[in-house]
Amino acid sequence: MVNMEKKPVIYTKESLIERLKEISRMGFIPNARHGNSGGIGNTLEDLLGIEENNLPMPNAAEWELKSQRLNSSSLTTLFHIEPSPRAMCFVPKIFLPKYGWPHREAGKKYPKNEKSFRQTIYGGARSERGFKVVIDRQKKKILISFDSKSVAPKHKDWLESVKRNVGLGELNPQPYWGFSDLEYKAGTKLLNAFYVQAEVKKEGEKEFYKYSRIMMLQGFDFECFLKALEHGNILVDFDSRTGHNHGTKFRLRQNCLPMLYKKSTVII
Repeated sequence: MVNMEKKPVIYTKESLIERLKEISRMGFIPNARHGNSGGIGNTLEDLLGIEENNLPMPNAAEWELKSQRLNSSSLTTLFHIEPSPRAMCFVPKIFLPKYGWPHREAGKKYPKNEKSFRQTIYGGARSERGFKVVIDRQKKKILISFDSKSVAPKHKDWLESVKRNVGLGELNPQPYWGFSDLEYKAGTKLLNAFYVQAEVKKEGEKEFYKYSRIMMLQGFDFECFLKALEHGNILVDFDSRTGHNHGTKFRLRQNCLPMLYKKSTVII
């Protein structure tokens, strides 16, 4: 009996570049997963004939396919990683009970005592609640810092609760990521990348994508990663509530991915 199963697509770097150029020339293409918020990436994967997050290349472990819509203020998630000391489960056991505030759905969707700790913070300036990313190159740590004097007046009631819970000093201990751990995590996820950006248009309820900007990014550079954190182009996103910790994410501003690499090549 003849096996009629379709063989999986295997790309070389060169053949993948040619296929991406072909896709770009196709113009606007309908969303292959109507209603899916990840439609740009899913549609591109379907056009390439590949499974989700699985780039079929001989050295696939060294390459990622990253896609994003053009002219968007949305952030791109680079990876998830919880801060140390990990044994303390810092976010659910320290941030949430001691620095959290009532969840907006407390007493409605969630129990009355439901708390939230949702903060997107970075190195450029402190958040309205006084949090900031600090890079200590001497100790080779990326730390989260708290300064009660930087808290916006509208959060004075919350600040009083922090004072009662733990006091108004610096976080003790400070949550952190060691350079070596973070460089390994980022390096395995971002070593090299094909970065594809799409124009988006809507006709009725249907979205269409035109893959109009394609770059090949090579040689992830951890020092560039640190500088992006310092300048506020990479942000740390905490998202936890009493019933569930959604995880801590490192996220990137629009158009900033190429600055993390030693070499960027414009394909289109």
